[in-house]
Amino acid sequence: MTGEQQLAGGVVHLLPEDLQQALLAEPAITAAWQDITPLARNEWICWVEDAKQAATRAKRIGRAQEELAAGKRRPCRWPGCAHREKTGKA
Repeated sequence: MTGEQQLAGGVVHLLPEDLQQALLAEPAITAAWQDITPLARNEWICWVEDAKQAATRAKRIGRAQEELAAGKRRPCRWPGCAHREKTGKA
């Protein structure tokens, strides 16, 4: 997989560059990302973007890498993207 590859975003959220680069860092993480639904991808993106500080965002990106590699499909203990109501999907 090349660094130029574009991964899919979520239902509402576009995939930010820093998260995309982290997802492309390991083939197993890339495969896990491609295997989850657009709504699940949306949850990960929103969770990362919800961080108020750069340090928190970096920690969440690292945790996303770990959890996706471990087979988790959604962020743990995340109440869900508040923006998804805009899509009509719950």
